Amino acid sequence: MKKTFFILSFLSFFTLYTNAQELGLRFGDVTGGNVAVDAVFSMGQFSRIHADVSFGDGVGIDVLWDFIYRPLGEESLYWYAGVGPYAFLGDPFTLGAVGELGLEYKFREIPITLGVDWRPYFRLIDDTDLGFDTFGLNLRYRF
Repeated sequence: MKKTFFILSFLSFFTLYTNAQELGLRFGDVTGGNVAVDAVFSMGQFSRIHADVSFGDGVGIDVLWDFIYRPLGEESLYWYAGVGPYAFLGDPFTLGAVGELGLEYKFREIPITLGVDWRPYFRLIDDTDLGFDTFGLNLRYRF
């Protein structure tokens, strides 16, 4: 019950006090769990911040700068690439860098974005590790 209350409180805070252009969930391999709160913040026409916060045995935080965000043919299908830090605040504490390569579709009739991505990572702290097996599915609401 405590965990559910914390998650709902965090979602309420995140929605009310940030200027996210898209907010939803990311399913798959996420730092700290298998589901994360997923948000996108625009930084101009062709770049953005893509952030995830997950809750499991700790809190996982990924903040990626998608420096490439371009339409692929039509205006509904986009591809993106980015990089940024990640941290897991739990036992053990981990810190590293993650890359991102993805594809997303913005529905025109409804304000929903559906995307898939691949996130290779390089863990620096607690143990040095390199991984290439992290994939995810993003489902977000556009404001």
